[in-house]
Amino acid sequence: MKYKLTAKEEEVMNWFWDRGPMFVRELLRLYVEPKPHFNTVSTIVRGLEEKGFLSHKVFGATYQYYPVVTREQFSAKTLSGVIGKYYGNSLLNAVSALVKEEDISVDELRKIIESVEKK
Repeated sequence: MKYKLTAKEEEVMNWFWDRGPMFVRELLRLYVEPKPHFNTVSTIVRGLEEKGFLSHKVFGATYQYYPVVTREQFSAKTLSGVIGKYYGNSLLNAVSALVKEEDISVDELRKIIESVEKK
């Protein structure tokens, strides 16, 4: 499964994660004006199904799509990909970069460590 999504695909997945199963027509109603064409949204949804993010149930001549990947699964895989690509698969390097960039205090780091140890 490819865990990379375009901005439009991620927008659509967020709607599925927030609302659950939907038909393309229901999804189309969530867009603000100017709304994309039905075929455009349908193409995005079918692409998400091909990537393994969605599946569907048949209702007569139409499909109701539903997510098969959770937001948490997507987030975890995306984070792993970023750590692998930019930090050489080193969690230490990733955390060090966050500490430097976000100016995280020693107390905040201790709280993070405590939180992880409790799990």
